Amino acid sequence: MKKKVDKVVLAYSGGLDTSVIIPWLKETYAGCEVIAFSADIGQREDLTGLEEKAVNSGASKCYVKDLREEFVTDYIWPVLRSGAVYERNYLLGTSMARPLIAKYMVAVAEQEGADAVSHGATGKGNDQVRFELTVKALSPALKIIAPWREWHIRSREDAIDYAKAHNVPVEATKEKIYSLDENLWHLSHEGGELENPWNEPAEDMFKLTVSPEKAPDKPTLIELEFEKGVPMAIDGERLPPVELIEKLNELGGANGIGRVDMVENRLVGMKSRGVYETPGGSILVFALRELESITLDRETMAWKDLVAQKYAHMTYNGQWFTSLKEQLDAYIEKATQFVSGTVRLKLYKGNIIPLGRKSPHSLYREEYATFGEEDVYNQHDAEGFINIFGLPLKVEAILEREGARASKRRDFKK
Repeated sequence: MKKKVDKVVLAYSGGLDTSVIIPWLKETYAGCEVIAFSADIGQREDLTGLEEKAVNSGASKCYVKDLREEFVTDYIWPVLRSGAVYERNYLLGTSMARPLIAKYMVAVAEQEGADAVSHGATGKGNDQVRFELTVKALSPALKIIAPWREWHIRSREDAIDYAKAHNVPVEATKEKIYSLDENLWHLSHEGGELENPWNEPAEDMFKLTVSPEKAPDKPTLIELEFEKGVPMAIDGERLPPVELIEKLNELGGANGIGRVDMVENRLVGMKSRGVYETPGGSILVFALRELESITLDRETMAWKDLVAQKYAHMTYNGQWFTSLKEQLDAYIEKATQFVSGTVRLKLYKGNIIPLGRKSPHSLYREEYATFGEEDVYNQHDAEGFINIFGLPLKVEAILEREGARASKRRDFKK
C-alpha cells in the first residue's frame, strides 16, 4: 500500500511525461491534491495556456514563474566562467536548469504545505538525480515521487496510450517520438532514431540552427566584451543577460554554429546519444577561452582546467547545492578577477574564428614576445634555464650508461 500523500507539487512542462503524471498521481495516491509548477527558463513556448491545461488534466492549480534572468546570472554565468564542458562537448544546458527548477518546486511545496514533490524524469536518466539531490539538500523531509520508477508505463509509446485513455492532450506521436528539452541556453534531442548512434540526425529535427551548408556565404563579425569572466556587451552595446544570450543564439544559429552530436556517459552507468544545439553558448565559451589566453598565467590556466572538469561533473551529476560547489565558486571568482576585455570573432558556416583579443589586464607583452631586437629578455639566460630544467634527464642518462638503470629510450636503429 502506498504511503498516504495529501498534497504533491509536480514539476510540470505540459509535455507528454508530466501531463500523464497528473492523473496517475491522483489514481495512485487516492485523494491526493496535485499542484503543478512550471518554470519559464527561455524555452520559447507560449505558456499562457499552461495553467488551464494543467487544471484540465486534474491539477488543483498551476504556478508559472519566469526564472530566465536568475537562470542566466546564477546558473549559466557560473558554469561559463568555470569553463565546465562535460566530456569535451556538452555545454550542460539541461544539467544546470534542473537544480533551479527543483529549488522553486521546494519553495512552492513549503508555501502550499505539501508533503511531497514529483518529477517526470525516467529511471534511466540523469535528471532524476538532479531533481532529487536538490530536494534532499533544500528540504530533506519532503517525499519524492518518481512515477517512471513506479508505474507500468515503460516507454513513450505507452505514455501516449495512457494519455489518450485519460483524455490528456499531448503533441507527441508514435511517429515523431523525439524527446526535446529546451531552455535559453540550448535545445537537446534524444530518443527515436537517435538511439542508434549510426543514424544521422534528420535535418528537420534542428530548430535553433541552420546547417552549415545553408549558412550565409558572407561571414558575420562580432565583438564580445567581458567583465571578470561575465559577458556584458555585443559590438559595444551593453545588454541585459537574457537579451545578450538571445541575440547570440540568433547570430550563432543563422551561421550554423553550436551543433553537437555525441554519445555521453550518463551518471547511472549507461551511454546515451544526444544531439544538442547551443549556438550562443558555443560562441561565449569560445570567446572566453580566447580572453583567458591573454589574462590568465600559465599555472592558473592549468589549475582552472582541472577545476573546470570537476565543475562539469558536479553540474552534470546534480551536485549543485553542495559545499564543494560553493568552494569551487569561490576559487573561480578569484581566478577570473582579471578576465576582462574584448574578443573579436568571425562566424562562418559552423565555424568560430578568432580575429583578435585585448584586455587592460593582458599578460601578453609584445616587447617580451618579439623576435626582433629588445632589451627586456636576454636570450643567453635560456641556456642556464635549460641546464637546470633538464638536469633530471641528464642524471638518468648517466646512470643508464653506467648500467645502474635500464631504459628503452636509446632503442633506435643505427
